[in-house]
Amino acid sequence: MACVGRLGEGVDRLFQDEIGSIEDLVDRIDDRYRSVWGGKTAQQQTSLARYFLPHASSRPVLCPTRPRVVKWYCPFAHQNAFSSGHRYCVNVYVGCAHRCEYCYASAYEPRQATPKRDFVKMLLKDMVDLERFDVPPAPIHLSNSTDPFQPLEAEVGHTRATLEQVLTHRKRFSSVVILTKNPTLAAEPGYVDLFRQLGHLGQNHPRYVKFAHTGIPPFLMEVSLAFWREEARQAYDPGAPSIVERMEGIRLLRQAGIPLALRIDPLFPRAPLRNNSTRTYRDFDLPEPQTLSDLERLVAFAEETGACRVVYSPTKIVQPRLRPMSRMMRSMRPLYEYIAAPERLIFRGGSWRLPPQQQSAVTGPLLDLCRKHGVPAKHCMQNLIETP
Repeated sequence: MACVGRLGEGVDRLFQDEIGSIEDLVDRIDDRYRSVWGGKTAQQQTSLARYFLPHASSRPVLCPTRPRVVKWYCPFAHQNAFSSGHRYCVNVYVGCAHRCEYCYASAYEPRQATPKRDFVKMLLKDMVDLERFDVPPAPIHLSNSTDPFQPLEAEVGHTRATLEQVLTHRKRFSSVVILTKNPTLAAEPGYVDLFRQLGHLGQNHPRYVKFAHTGIPPFLMEVSLAFWREEARQAYDPGAPSIVERMEGIRLLRQAGIPLALRIDPLFPRAPLRNNSTRTYRDFDLPEPQTLSDLERLVAFAEETGACRVVYSPTKIVQPRLRPMSRMMRSMRPLYEYIAAPERLIFRGGSWRLPPQQQSAVTGPLLDLCRKHGVPAKHCMQNLIETP
């Protein structure tokens, strides 16, 4: 396997004696992640290898697995489809109490939400390594497999501890992005003060000029609000805060000056389910999740509150690895098969998806509404890749 680039002589001898050649580590990087090392200076390649790669592994091909909690974002994704440089994700808890029916993390996360053992201790060790190895700055996301402001946060405070450490080591991170369904807890004064500080980059920050020139906020809160009617929320987001609570939390954050994106995510198929069809969700023993009127109200709310954009993606039907599908997802699958016919559903990454043409039929009306209300819209993958 060819090396991404030959490394300089700047690696200390003690470290080389301990783990062998850094060049050897870089030579063994799995092709899925190799592009992240491409185009980097010798020092940057060294830093990334020292932080992300498993030093003691004898495997011929290496993947980014070494960090404790400040980890590589989405280690299963092929970076050729996602080639935006390295980025971090901190999943502050295991599992989520919101129990959203459609959540892709249910494919691999336990149903019971719990704190991570020795989380703060591991967090501090990762921060020390980021400094010790001089890792270049990258975006950090909280979180892609759990909600950082679920009820556990009020008891345990791992999200607060993480944000405090990110602030202490701010030069190691570019954007700081939080995704939650509980903006009311996030809007408490102690958190808002942290958000404001995280959104300020000093002139000595390595990315100061880039953010100053583009006007992109270095801190962003993303709040999921996919439903307008409480009946739909109770069915599909059974453990999450109510719609009224989330709207109030969003308004509080915006009044405090916190930049915010509204995630109308996921998007469900709407009536008519197929051309010239009279079948509805009720025919599949499911409550109607979203109507076009619901979407218009959500986009209007994004406009009213000054959200910087709407983020969206079509709903997937998730197959958990270690337990049966929920009753609702079992009912959703034949509905999707009905919509897709005569084509077949696409199974990838532990979930079934509609074929591209049917996905476009789901997302197109939302994009039209966003244009009507003057609110930018981004697919969730585009939103992620373009986070600087």
